[in-house]
Amino acid sequence: MLGILLHGTPRNFIDAAIEAGKTVWGIVIQFPFYAGIMGMMVKSGLAATIANWFASFSTAKTLPLYSYWSAGLINLFVPSGGGQWSVQGPIMVDAAMKIGASVPKVVMGVAWGDAWTNMIQPFWALPLLSVAKLEIRDIMGYCVMALIWSGIVTSILLLIL
Repeated sequence: MLGILLHGTPRNFIDAAIEAGKTVWGIVIQFPFYAGIMGMMVKSGLAATIANWFASFSTAKTLPLYSYWSAGLINLFVPSGGGQWSVQGPIMVDAAMKIGASVPKVVMGVAWGDAWTNMIQPFWALPLLSVAKLEIRDIMGYCVMALIWSGIVTSILLLIL
């Protein structure tokens, strides 16, 4: 926000960011917004509410799966793995201990759920796309298909293993 204020207008700030980092400006601009969204999700209690809701109807067998799905959902708003774990991890571990679920499986469900929805917009690909002179839309269909199929396979595996 300070950068926008010092540049006078959001447009001047964005132009300065584009000039300073022609290939990474889109990423640089996103992170302050992600931090703001994460702050709202955490401070409002919404992330904890989502995690608690999934935990409320879980059984020892289904908690790893619901941890995965809830982590995937929360990750859409709290894209930091560490930030997400600080909100969701204690809730899911506590739920696992209370109902006798496998704590390691629940922890992996949270970690995999966070990684799972990162496939929608893979940050690792952005520099490569820039070098290849491609846009995210050029690979988005592949990313969504990877998200769907890996979600199905992982969900099944979390239930049967």
